[in-house]
Amino acid sequence: MRFAIALRYAVATLAASLLITGAAFASEKKDDKKQTAQPPALTDEYRLGPGDKLRIEVYKDPQLSQSVQVRPDGKITLPLVGDVAAAGKTSVELRDAIAGSLEEYIAKPVVTVIVTETTPQVVYVAGEVNKPGALPLATGQMSIIQAIAMAGGFTDFANKKDIRVLRKSATGLQTLRFNYKEAIDDESRREPLPLLPGDTVIVK
Repeated sequence: MRFAIALRYAVATLAASLLITGAAFASEKKDDKKQTAQPPALTDEYRLGPGDKLRIEVYKDPQLSQSVQVRPDGKITLPLVGDVAAAGKTSVELRDAIAGSLEEYIAKPVVTVIVTETTPQVVYVAGEVNKPGALPLATGQMSIIQAIAMAGGFTDFANKKDIRVLRKSATGLQTLRFNYKEAIDDESRREPLPLLPGDTVIVK
């Protein structure tokens, strides 16, 4: 009798142990999936920014094929062609720019640009807005009106007629001016000033 009770207790203990182990294993598998989840595929409209890592492949020319990173000034450096502006371009636009530069040295160059790693892309809104700070560029594109809306809109003291955008370029820091009132009243419905990664919008 005692043996039967002990046997049942041992079986029950083993079953409970297996259940706990199974649950822990399932939890670990779930965590592993979260850790190894890949970021969503980039769209063709994704615009490159400083810090992005690229693989440039030139067909049948391993010496020209390079792994590069977009520098803070928005450029990359390649053999033969030297510095090439990359920030603000799509991978297709950069591919075409590189191929065009190589035509001086290679007949009909075939170039592929692969984005191997991206960095978080943001724009900054400062000054007379309700929520100043950094805004993520989920798709790499945002208009200045969208940025102002995401920053909570203007304060009562904002000058809507003279908004400035500071932008790094190959020639240095550019200052672009934007008139919010004119853009809102524009009946042509043209896209307002599009922002690039790293732009700083200043509302005085």
